[in-house]
Amino acid sequence: MTSVSESELPPIVAIVGNKKSGKTTVAVGLIGELSARGHRVMSVKHGHHFRLDREGTDSWRHRHEGGAHRVVLAGPDEVAMTGAWGDAGEPSLREIVRRYLSDAEIVVAEGFRRENVHRIEIYRSDIHSEPITSPADVDPDRQLAVVTDRDDLPWPVRVLDPDRPDLAARLADLVQGRLLD
Repeated sequence: MTSVSESELPPIVAIVGNKKSGKTTVAVGLIGELSARGHRVMSVKHGHHFRLDREGTDSWRHRHEGGAHRVVLAGPDEVAMTGAWGDAGEPSLREIVRRYLSDAEIVVAEGFRRENVHRIEIYRSDIHSEPITSPADVDPDRQLAVVTDRDDLPWPVRVLDPDRPDLAARLADLVQGRLLD
């Protein structure tokens, strides 16, 4: 895959929120809805301390017994990489998209709350006392919506109920309108 410039990157929307707020459910719903509408959707999830390979597998042995800096697992249908990214520390979301997802029409990211990309925040007041971004600090140019049970807060963006059966469709409408049309 060739490297692309910042201006050539596909649009990115990050699903952000505190732990156990429902980010994965919202991301999966949005990915499914956009895919069903014919868009080439790719995703990236931010995680902490995870491993793709398991102790005792050949790929694990290559890395942990053999000392390979990186191991690529390649098969007829999938490719995955494990190992160190490099000396620069954790890569930015844009760098991940540039290197691996540049052929997407849109990228849905889960997590990456500190990245300056379009975002949808998930906030459930029964799980967390405060959202990650207070309504006063929301940038309406970057934030597309808040999915929350607290519509009484002064959000300057669209507020959607997390329990709506058509949530994924409504979010896909927002994403298409702002990032794909």
